[in-house]
Amino acid sequence: MKPLYYTVLLFTGSLFSQITFKVDNFSKQYYGKMFIADTSEVFSPGWIAIYDQKTNKQLIQVKSEELTFSLHNGKVLANIKELPYGEQSQILYEDYNFDGVKDFAIMDGQFSCYHGPSFKIYLATTAGFQYNVDFTRLAQEYCGMFNVDYKDKTISTMTKSGCCWHQFSEFKVRNNKPYPIKIVEEGMDPSGILWDYTEQKWTNGKMLQTKYQILDEELTDDKVLLSFEFENKKKMKILNSGTLLYYVFTDANNKIELLYHDIFTYSKTENSLKFLNHKTEYTIYDTKIVIKTPSKTYEMKAANKTKSGTLATLKKQEVNNVIL
Repeated sequence: MKPLYYTVLLFTGSLFSQITFKVDNFSKQYYGKMFIADTSEVFSPGWIAIYDQKTNKQLIQVKSEELTFSLHNGKVLANIKELPYGEQSQILYEDYNFDGVKDFAIMDGQFSCYHGPSFKIYLATTAGFQYNVDFTRLAQEYCGMFNVDYKDKTISTMTKSGCCWHQFSEFKVRNNKPYPIKIVEEGMDPSGILWDYTEQKWTNGKMLQTKYQILDEELTDDKVLLSFEFENKKKMKILNSGTLLYYVFTDANNKIELLYHDIFTYSKTENSLKFLNHKTEYTIYDTKIVIKTPSKTYEMKAANKTKSGTLATLKKQEVNNVIL
């Protein structure tokens, strides 16, 4: 058997070629073939098949209207999986249900997000490789092939819409079926400086949902007027989005505990910024915050050497929600 077949055909004055690659770098028991009907196109009709190495019997065949490939020293290689957007081989030979036996993922086209590669999953059983609908969904309805973590025995997927919405999911496998244990959705807040998160997590037999916001880590320095950290690792930032001023107080994990962007009052003489939130008055200075509730007053001082910036820049800035 030759490892490579070429057929050159001439139609209406245009030259295109059909080609069959042998893929044999992934197993001593099996090898694959991939047929491409028209190599002049980026995406071409074709098929991919798996064969038994000893008997040459075909075990699996998947047809596709849109196959594509990359060559490595003239060969098509299996088991390349550069997630999420890099090269993904047409044949992947890995253990997907964590039973210690490798299974197959066979590319069937470009049905995943943004016309990305999609796969059909065939699990190894005592009766041969069996097509599995549930695992296949994970390789069709997200962005490309899923990732496998053998240490934690989890499968993870990612999908997105545009620049500013993503979903990350983790699955455990029970009885050859993947079940979600964690789903995190993130989307950019209209302010352009925050990310909104919705997290579902399997806890005590059911999925519990929490929502939170996180400050965008890619904020440019010119948006941060003042920032400092406290001894407990919580942080405070005063941000200028261009039209509005924001007060952001975050916990040690960067989750927002208080976000305020209503009306501020700035004192030039004291170089302080004041606002009222639910009967609590906040006065921010360059190195501390004074908080007055109806029953008590207390200070939160900045940790040593954590201060950056100054409120004094407000003397030269016009912001819609700041009264000078």
